[in-house]
Amino acid sequence: MRILIYGAGVIGGKSMKNIMIRGVIFDLDGVLVHTDELHFRAWSCIAEELGIPFDRGANDRLRGVSRAESLERLLALKPEVRLGDKEKAALCERKNSLYRASLETLTAADIPPAVRAVLEILRKRKLRLAVGSSSRNARLILQRTELEQAFDAVTDGTMITASKPDPEVFLRAAALLGLEPDVCAVVEDAPAGILAAHRAGMYAIGLGACATGDGIRPDLLLSRLTELPALPALGGEGSPPSRTGIR
Repeated sequence: MRILIYGAGVIGGKSMKNIMIRGVIFDLDGVLVHTDELHFRAWSCIAEELGIPFDRGANDRLRGVSRAESLERLLALKPEVRLGDKEKAALCERKNSLYRASLETLTAADIPPAVRAVLEILRKRKLRLAVGSSSRNARLILQRTELEQAFDAVTDGTMITASKPDPEVFLRAAALLGLEPDVCAVVEDAPAGILAAHRAGMYAIGLGACATGDGIRPDLLLSRLTELPALPALGGEGSPPSRTGIR
């Protein structure tokens, strides 16, 4: 596999050289807004009720997958805990209630100014922007943080039948943008999302070290979202992140 260094990122797999992207689809949690701590607290409550040891490392393994799949991964930590479908559904609903209650504390101040600056730069370049999230709470988060108007389309867990790594959420986002998958890039922070982007036939841009794992590699790995506008495929000049004017 050919690997090139680009600023603070690593390019591998499908090359983005000489490609002009027309649409960018963002995952929500961990990319635009950081609700990991809220998820961790909610799942910790469920784990404590079940007597299952749960730490931040275990929480990281729940990134990018559905609530039901997250519960299955939690239960796998203690196989002797056996639950029926109704019990599992009730626990998923309880976790969501705990999480949604914590979302009420979110405000526009929870979005770093640099995130809004990146979105504004991309919009000025006439790129179509979307959110592609498996979360059923995506619209609530966007509303609470006043980010909803920054996007041309939003797809979330209420609109799909299969969660990542199934590509449905990204394919629906591209359709809403009126674009073919091969001119879209996905920005993701979890391996399940990277795999979903690849299955959709889109370019996968990973954000942070957690975007790799289980043999899954993004086409481009960035350490910070603020590096995104410098990419030539997005209309940037390929300059180092420090020259983008975003801090």
